[in-house]
Amino acid sequence: MEIRGGGPGDAPLMLAMLDGAVAWLAAHGRTGQWGREPWSADPRKVERITGIARDDEIWVAEADGRPAGAMAVASRPPRYVDPVDEPELYITLLVTDRAFAGRGVGGALIAKAKDEARAKGASLLRVDCYRGDDRRLVDYYRRHGFEPAAEFTVGDWPGQLLSQQVKPAEVENPGRGTQPGE
Repeated sequence: MEIRGGGPGDAPLMLAMLDGAVAWLAAHGRTGQWGREPWSADPRKVERITGIARDDEIWVAEADGRPAGAMAVASRPPRYVDPVDEPELYITLLVTDRAFAGRGVGGALIAKAKDEARAKGASLLRVDCYRGDDRRLVDYYRRHGFEPAAEFTVGDWPGQLLSQQVKPAEVENPGRGTQPGE
């Protein structure tokens, strides 16, 4: 799997992945998260994804030469989440193409977010997700090292804020062990 930088031109593939996720969720009776209608059919959701693709840092995972997942990160949280007093990286979008479900695409993108947080000097990585129904999405993020930080509601949509501390990259000391007498 390769992860490449993306940008505004990736908004259509992000919408297509979201449409696939909505169809899958609806087929499994899990409409509380995003409803039944494709994201691409709602002008407000299209604008939201277009704005994310334009304003946030986009990463696209590719497998077998095809886009398999997409992630957006930003140095600030969305408007419905309180900011923190430390440098952070916030995952504003994470979606996997259903054709690649179960192949570690989301995990690879989360690992990329951790690497990016380290590179930017951010000590905190945060994400939010749907906390309704069976809380499977909350559990997914917990398996990837996040801990629940706060619950919130946007309209009637129940959300869960999760976070994890990002340890700085280990710095090698190239001189250690090379001095006479060591």
